[in-house]
Amino acid sequence: MAQLTYRDAVARGLAQEMRRDERVVLLGEDVAEAGGVFKTTPGLLEEFGPRRVRDTPISEQAILGAAMGAAMTGLRPIAEIMFSDFFGVGWDLLANQIAKTRYMAGGQLSLPLVVRAANGGGLRFGAQHSQDVANWVMAVPGLKVVVPSTPRDVVGLLAAAVRDPDPVVFLEAKGLYPVRGEVPDGEITDTLGSAVLRREGGDCVIVTLGLMAPRALAAAERLAREHGIAAAVLDLRSLVPLDVRAVLEQLERTGRLFTVEENPRLCGWGAEVVSICAEEGFTSLDGPLVRITTPHVPLPAADSLEDAALPSVDRITETVAKSMD
Repeated sequence: MAQLTYRDAVARGLAQEMRRDERVVLLGEDVAEAGGVFKTTPGLLEEFGPRRVRDTPISEQAILGAAMGAAMTGLRPIAEIMFSDFFGVGWDLLANQIAKTRYMAGGQLSLPLVVRAANGGGLRFGAQHSQDVANWVMAVPGLKVVVPSTPRDVVGLLAAAVRDPDPVVFLEAKGLYPVRGEVPDGEITDTLGSAVLRREGGDCVIVTLGLMAPRALAAAERLAREHGIAAAVLDLRSLVPLDVRAVLEQLERTGRLFTVEENPRLCGWGAEVVSICAEEGFTSLDGPLVRITTPHVPLPAADSLEDAALPSVDRITETVAKSMD
């Protein structure tokens, strides 16, 4: 069992899959000699060589187009887009081409590729480099969407993403890159669409993922200590596919459900979870379904303003405690 940072887990997951399958290639800006702008790819060029680890021009269209072509011809490319905000630059390729080609080809073509990106806020990068875009990509049919919250899950879910026959968007919470966690030795594989219950609790369930997962856990500890509220914490880990069964089971057990998401409030993924619960779990409800989100504003760069915008441990604790009164 090793203690790895979230960023080191990315490098380990990539290396695991590249050793296992020579069809796996990595391309993106500064992923080779520099080891990645967030230092998530160090050592890969030295181990796998420039044929399989390739620096690209500063062009998201070129990166995504090359990955798409490589996948169509039998490789399993992993394309790194430095910041998920830059999906907008290559949106036609991601949303109109990569997501739809297998369907439009009647299954004659497959695109087994992964698009990785540093996602979300917490590092004071401002409105154009701090967006959580999970709700963008989950709205596009044909894309799977993964958001790990622990170093162990980074490795296991990355393996599942690389081995999947369809395009997977793998969003790395850049606010978690320095966070350490235990990662078992040996090969780790996981299953897309499987949520993990991080904490048991019978009074309510907090549904979350990514950067918000450790904050939800810290809030659940405070709720128990200061308010006597036993809150379960369910880490979704992926949005497409979504583990609806796990969500509804926790709603049935507790009768109260809260979502905590980094997305801006309007059309965030929590709205979909709440909609499903209202339609399929209505008889389990003992109170209103509550969403805890970032306001529908561009994320500020100023420390105090960014901290106020993102859901905090304090805000999660206070919202749940007040709603449970």
